Amino acid sequence: MRHARSRAVLSHRWLAPLFLLIPLSLTLAQCGDSPSAGALAANARASASDSFDDRFPKPQFNDRFPTAAESLQQRPASMADAQNRRVVQTKSYRVASLAPVIPYQRPQHEDQTALIGLKSSAFPYFGNNPRTDAPFLNVSNGDRRGHRSYSGRVFWQDETFNDNRVLMHVPEHFDINKPGVIVVFFHGNGATLARDVRDRQRVPQQISESGANAVLLAPQLAVDAADSSAGKFWQPGGLKRFIDESADHLAKLYGDPSAARTFANMPIVIVGYSGGFLPTAYSLDVGGVGNRVRGVVLLDAVYGELDKFASWVEHNRSGFFVSAYTHYTQPRDRELMQMIRDKGIAVSDDMDGPLRPGSVVFVKTPDGVTHRDYVTHAWADEPIRKVLAKMSLTPALTRFASTSSDAPISR
Repeated sequence: MRHARSRAVLSHRWLAPLFLLIPLSLTLAQCGDSPSAGALAANARASASDSFDDRFPKPQFNDRFPTAAESLQQRPASMADAQNRRVVQTKSYRVASLAPVIPYQRPQHEDQTALIGLKSSAFPYFGNNPRTDAPFLNVSNGDRRGHRSYSGRVFWQDETFNDNRVLMHVPEHFDINKPGVIVVFFHGNGATLARDVRDRQRVPQQISESGANAVLLAPQLAVDAADSSAGKFWQPGGLKRFIDESADHLAKLYGDPSAARTFANMPIVIVGYSGGFLPTAYSLDVGGVGNRVRGVVLLDAVYGELDKFASWVEHNRSGFFVSAYTHYTQPRDRELMQMIRDKGIAVSDDMDGPLRPGSVVFVKTPDGVTHRDYVTHAWADEPIRKVLAKMSLTPALTRFASTSSDAPISR
C-alpha cells in the first residue's frame, strides 16, 4: 500500500512539467511546418503583380515620435540667449608657444660674392655715344656689329660689349639695420670681373677688411679691351636704374629679401679706376640719384671730363672727393685741382686727416708705383680699404640722403 502511494506521488511529479511543455512543443511544431503548395502559388502571383513597396512597406515611426498635439512647446529664444551664443562663437583661444616670438634675424654666414646679369648694366648698349651723338656701334661686317674706338681699333659687340654681369659682394659683418653704403666700382681697361676685379685687385676683399658697413656692385664694362665706353651709364638715370635693379639681388645675397627697399635707397660711394673715369663722370652728371652719392674716389683716373667732376664737387658739399694720381695723370689732376680752388673750395694734398662732408683730397703717389697695380698699391696698400675705413669714422657720410632718390637728374 505504501509502495502504491509512492508511485502515485512520483507520477504526479512528472505530470506537472509535462503539462507545461505541451504548449511550447505545439508552437515549435507549427514553426517547423513547411509552406503549403497554395501558399507558394500565392507568393509567386504576388511577385508578378505587387511592387517592392507593396511587399515590403516602409516602417512607420508614428508610434515612436509625438504627434502634433503631443509636441513640446518651443520657447522663443531670448536676447540673452542670442548674446550668449555669439559670445561662444567668437571666443578665441591663445595657444602657448614653446619658444618666444622674436623679430627676423639674418642667419650667420660667410661673405657672399656672385656674378649676376642685370638688364641695367653697362652692356649690351645700342644707343648713341653722347660725345658725338652718333651710334655707339658704328662698324658692321655682315650681321656683326662693332665699335671703332678713338685709337681706331674695332671691338666687336658680341665679344667686347655683350657681358651684362655685375660682381656683387655682401660682407659677413654687413648689417642692414645700421647706416651703410653701396660701393660702385668702375674698373679700368683690359679687365674682367673675375680675373682682375675679384682675384687680382681683390676689391671684394678690401671692402670686407675695411670693416665698413658696405656692399659692392662692380659692372662689367668693355671685356678685356682698351676701351672706356660707359654704355648705359651714359644715359640719364642710368645709375639709378642700375641701383634699383641691383637692390633685389643684394637683398637675396644678404639673406633677407625684405631688405631690398633699404638697399634701393642706400647712400653710394663711386670708385673709378683708370678708364673707369668715364662711367664715373656720367654717373655723377646724369645718374639720377640726387645727393645720394656720398663719396667719389678716383684711382689714377683723371683722363678727361674735368668739368663734370668739378661741378659735382661744387654742388655736393655733403660728400667727399679723393683723387690719387701718378705722374701719368698728374697734369690733369693739377688742372682739376685748380678748377676746384677757383670755386672757393679748399683742397688738401694728403690722406692723413679725417674724411668729412665736403672734404676734397688730391694725393700724389711716390715714384715706382705702377698704374697696373694701383688698386692694390697706391699711396698705401689697399687704397679702397683705407678710404672706407676713414669714411666709417664719420657717420654723416653714411646717413641716408635727405632728399628722395627720385630727385631730378643733376647736370
